[in-house]
Amino acid sequence: MASPTPATHHALSIDMSDLQQKQSSDQQEFQLKNQSAKWVLNSPDPPGFGQHMFDMIKKNVCPQRNSIPSSASSSPKKQPLSSHVIALLTFVFPVLDWGRDYKASKFKNDLIAGLTLASLSIPQSIGYAALANLDPQYGLYGTVVPPLIYSVMGTSRELAIGPVAVVSLLIFSMISKLVDPTVDPVSYRKLVFTTTFFAGCFQALFGLLRLGFLIDFLSHAAIVGFMAGAAIVIGLQQLKSLLGISHFTTKTDVVSVLEAVAKSLHTTWYPLNFVLGCSFLIFILITRFIGKRNRKLFWLPAISPVISVILSTLIVYLTRADEHGIKIIKHFKGGLNPSSVSQLEFNGPYLGETAKIGFICAIIALTEAVAVGRSFASIKGYNLDGNKEMLAMGCMNIAGSMSSCYVATGSFSRTAVNFSAGCQSTVSNIVMAITVFVSLQLLTKLLYYTPLAILASIILSALPGLIDYNEAYHIWKVDKMDFLACAGAFFGVLFASVKIGLLVAVGVSFGRLILNSIRPGIEELGRLPETDIFCDKAQYPGVLDVPGVYIIRLNSGSFCFANASPIKERITRWATKENEKEEGNKPTNGIILDMSSVMSIDSSGILALEEIHKKLLLRNIHLAITNPRWKVIHKLKLAGFVDKVGTNCIFLTVNEAVDACLSSRSIDNCL
Repeated sequence: MASPTPATHHALSIDMSDLQQKQSSDQQEFQLKNQSAKWVLNSPDPPGFGQHMFDMIKKNVCPQRNSIPSSASSSPKKQPLSSHVIALLTFVFPVLDWGRDYKASKFKNDLIAGLTLASLSIPQSIGYAALANLDPQYGLYGTVVPPLIYSVMGTSRELAIGPVAVVSLLIFSMISKLVDPTVDPVSYRKLVFTTTFFAGCFQALFGLLRLGFLIDFLSHAAIVGFMAGAAIVIGLQQLKSLLGISHFTTKTDVVSVLEAVAKSLHTTWYPLNFVLGCSFLIFILITRFIGKRNRKLFWLPAISPVISVILSTLIVYLTRADEHGIKIIKHFKGGLNPSSVSQLEFNGPYLGETAKIGFICAIIALTEAVAVGRSFASIKGYNLDGNKEMLAMGCMNIAGSMSSCYVATGSFSRTAVNFSAGCQSTVSNIVMAITVFVSLQLLTKLLYYTPLAILASIILSALPGLIDYNEAYHIWKVDKMDFLACAGAFFGVLFASVKIGLLVAVGVSFGRLILNSIRPGIEELGRLPETDIFCDKAQYPGVLDVPGVYIIRLNSGSFCFANASPIKERITRWATKENEKEEGNKPTNGIILDMSSVMSIDSSGILALEEIHKKLLLRNIHLAITNPRWKVIHKLKLAGFVDKVGTNCIFLTVNEAVDACLSSRSIDNCL
């Protein structure tokens, strides 16, 4: 073999110098293209854990102070103490704010709305008390004290406060398992008041600590299914009064209720109750149909329940139908709400159970009230402060537990009537409370002959609003997994119990959340033709591949212990498959990981990134990370990951990372 000539050595030296110059120019070009990475790497450190907790507590405890503009807050010493006290009082009692602009012209509308609301609330509250297996007066007590407190602390103008069907059923179904109300009604009533106290405490705590997100654990689909199942169970429970059955099961599932009805039909039941109840149920439904067809007659369906009570009471009194099997209310205590402070039990054997039931009731009551309040607030065009609502609900239920009330919340049917009657503020709740109080003083004796079948018909007439067929079909059409939560809650309530239905609903929602966390979406990106925009190849089939560069995006808010291993396995598996698919002249040169959607990362996620980097290096594949968020890049720097992979692997945009990978490939090919 001939040795190289001097001319050849000269040519080689020229080629090497040219190559070095080319490498130098490529590196300079790479550094110029990656200039924006300094914005990622040199960003300031985010607030520490202590500072973050302090800011959160400050924001929650002093919300009014945080809302002051920066120009005003720059000199807090100039703000007198009285202004801070007034701001705090205004935050706790919104009536101090809107009450200054309240006019007499608004009171006329609120007076009409309050009286209309009372005509519906009186019979409904008596019926809901029976549903909770309490004496009738306790339902009326719940429409006196809680609405008065809410009217000065609540932020919704339309929300009507009082007992509701779902919470009444929930209380009966869960507390009756601890104490049988027919055997020991006094102990049962004490547990109801204690549960109400705990429910109020939890609600107030949610508002003070800004824990409103807790009610979001019950997804919209789960609420739709739960409400529909509860409506059917409530309707089945009314068969006791509608058929005049004396002894009935305390269970709430559909099988137990139907078995109890079947057994009662073979023994003693009174058809006159069924005839009377169905007759007035048809009357109420007809008035509701008329009210929907003619909005000017909104008052007709609102007063139809009280008309039904008056007419049925007169019929029973004049015909002495109670002597022929018609079940009536008989005497119940009226007057001012008696104190129930001495009946709160904090040392009994069921303290833990009542606290748990109170927590469940707090969540359900808040979910219904906030959903109803926000719906009507959006119609009127104002914002509803969810945390203030929770604080108001908590305070009113704490006070209610001490004044012989059980859990009260916002009612959809009564709120709709309040809205249709033209209410302007929470003064309508005050008018309603005063009207109910007067009724407790003067009218309780007149309700002695009121048939129980009428109360059942009033409750049955309110149930169709809880069953939303259209929304269930919409959920099925949009998201099958959401519908699974809806169906689970529905059948759980229907065939097991209210508690089981709730657990199924929350379990399915949590299961879906965990599944999405463990198996996050990983998208393969491509370049949109003639642009520097990179999009999901599955969503945009026309995007172009970048030869030798594999671009993926993590669609997960967190890169953590729950999903670190699956993400690592999928990326390394894809890298192996891509190298096997590619021809020898087009190997995968780099993998670009777009982390713009990742909001947080933990030590497991960082360790997974390091292992991904090592495995890719063994295959001679470069790893590039683009657009890491503030907290993510901060943790990557603290963990030393940036030092291990080099600052040249961090980019601000995908386009810059692609250009860098292509440049490094050209250098490697030359070498």
